[in-house]
This record gives sequence, C-alpha cells and structure tokens, in this order.
Amino acid sequence: MIDLDNQTPLAVDLEALEKIADTLSTKEVELIITDDETMQKLNAEHRGKNKVTDVLSFPMETPFTEQSIFGMPLGSIIIAASFVKEKAAEFGHSTQDELSLLFIHGMLHLLGFDHENDQGEMRMREKELIMQFNLPESLIVRTEEH
Repeated sequence: MIDLDNQTPLAVDLEALEKIADTLSTKEVELIITDDETMQKLNAEHRGKNKVTDVLSFPMETPFTEQSIFGMPLGSIIIAASFVKEKAAEFGHSTQDELSLLFIHGMLHLLGFDHENDQGEMRMREKELIMQFNLPESLIVRTEEH
C-alpha cells in the first residue's frame, strides 16, 4: 500500500504504482512528490549534496523483525516533480512512465539494493521490472547508461 503525499500538481496514477509496490513488498510505503526546493534541502541534509536530485529513499530505521511484528512501513520515497517532467520530455515517454521508473528505483533502495556498491544487481532488477510492467525501453537504456 502506498501512502501518497503529492505536494505538486503532477498527475499520478496511484493504481499503477500500487501494482509495482505490491510486486516488491507487502509493506506500506510513503511516497512524497515534492518541489525542487524541498528536494534540495533533503539532499543536502541527508546526503551532503546541495543540489536537487530526482529520487531519495529513506528506509525505516528498524530491524526487519520489528517491521514484520509491528507492521511498520518499509520506508519513504521522495520524488522531485520537476525531474519527472523534464526526463519524460527528454526521453519521449509519459510522466507516469518516468514516475514509475523513479518509484521502482526508490523501492529497490528501500529493499537494500545499492547501485553505487553492487555488481549491477540493482540495474538488472530495474530492467526486469521495466519489462514486467511494459514500461518504455528508453527507461532500460537510461538505467544501463548510469
């Protein structure tokens, strides 16, 4: 289940994102869609990078055993609406497709994947999910390039 807090006018197909979330976890996930100013502050505060980024993930800071016992959420995903619009236009797909890609990316981080330190496992899983949910191949190319 997704707890959506859309702080922007960006249209969101929550049902499509729920299908992705349900495939990856039974835990609740908080999804916040926000503006550049908020995203820049969060990125500076939590990652030491004073710039806007596309997506941030904040896993729940409790042991998985406690999460399962108490039904704690998996964590929070924060997405910058400006990146969704910009990248959708740049790559020629819908804003919902872009939002789905960023949501997949955020969910994988919540589940412990880390593309900065793994051997390509996260990118491979992203590719599988893009294909599973019939998202545009431009998203696969983009994840392989980064």
